[in-house]
Amino acid sequence: MPYAPFDLTGKVALITGGNGGIGLGMAQALAEAGADIVIWGTNPAKNATAQAQLEKTGRRVLALICDVGEEEQVEAAFAETLRVMGRVDGCFANAGVSGGRSGPFLERTKAEWDRVLRVNLTGAFYTFRAAARHMKARAEAGDKGGVLVGTASLAAIEGAARNEHYGASKGGIVSMVRALAVELARHGIRAHSILPGWIETDMTQRSVNDPKFAGHVLPRVPMRRWGTGADFGGIAIYLMSSASAFHTGDTLVIDGGYALF
Repeated sequence: MPYAPFDLTGKVALITGGNGGIGLGMAQALAEAGADIVIWGTNPAKNATAQAQLEKTGRRVLALICDVGEEEQVEAAFAETLRVMGRVDGCFANAGVSGGRSGPFLERTKAEWDRVLRVNLTGAFYTFRAAARHMKARAEAGDKGGVLVGTASLAAIEGAARNEHYGASKGGIVSMVRALAVELARHGIRAHSILPGWIETDMTQRSVNDPKFAGHVLPRVPMRRWGTGADFGGIAIYLMSSASAFHTGDTLVIDGGYALF
């Protein structure tokens, strides 16, 4: 018999950037555990493909177009999420952009800095704020609970040379989540950050397909492979389930051992 706390039937999970990579891996697992799913993304074709895949689980699935860096779009998408689904029990702020073809820090432009922070950090702020307001209101009505989960990166805790803008955005996620865990605990709301290592996604294709890059990185991964979106399904289920009811404010590294070696 399956472990009952991992049954997410009746719960609703919102995953930004849920139409591919880590986000889709989390969404797939959450749906298979019984949760209804909402994904936000900016690519209509990817949204449609992901929705069709997730609907095969038999769960309700809503896919919305939303640029999380735009406050008005986040507010509108969250309102539509509640209109259709009625509630959000788990909010996974996963949407993000890479640091691009990063040059030296001394040559970093404000435009490039703003491009990364706008989505990776400010977008998470808008998303978490909308979800936290909803969860707090629910708690005040007698329905405590909910979890906020931010996808950060090892760049948050390691020296990301030439990638300071990306590192700053992900370090900000970790700090924001810790503060939210303390502030919102009285409402039964938990908060965590996940720090992926080198994961094979659309965003990382150029790097993982570069033999020189792979030759430097893979020998440092004790498990000797790239991570996949599916590797984040289990942690998503745990964090959204009642099995983690007394667990909050954590920074969870999922990197195949890369940071240890």
